[in-house]
Amino acid sequence: MGIDPRGPRFGALITTVVLAVVLATGSVWLLAVQALVFAVGSVFGLRYAPYGLLYRWLVRPRLGPPGELEPGAPPRFAQGVGFAFAIVGVAGYAAGVAWLGAVATALALIAAFLNGVFGFCLGCEVYLVIRRIRPGHQALVSAGADKDAPNYPI
Repeated sequence: MGIDPRGPRFGALITTVVLAVVLATGSVWLLAVQALVFAVGSVFGLRYAPYGLLYRWLVRPRLGPPGELEPGAPPRFAQGVGFAFAIVGVAGYAAGVAWLGAVATALALIAAFLNGVFGFCLGCEVYLVIRRIRPGHQALVSAGADKDAPNYPI
């Protein structure tokens, strides 16, 4: 099933702001909330992620239909990658290793910024590389979630 590609970009812009605030304040709690947002998007899909719901309820009704849909599996994988970085950041800040929290948060911020501003989803590209290297392995996403993933050349 395809998703509106503008939704993940909208979510990435919100994530960029949240992660920038985390870097500026060192707030472990705000980063934990963002980790939860990533987890929901990764486990339940972008349609049920908090920022996806905001997009669907508040933004998309004001826009025309998307020109095309994109597969949901790559952005869903990217949410899992964001979750991993956020958890490392939370662990770093919570353990008093602020540099680890800041580095993990900064890396997630860079990826969110690239997606939100330029439409370049770094986690999606990693997903596609993994699918090319290991095309028979489906363990990265739920069964059938990537059946319509495009076979882009690298």
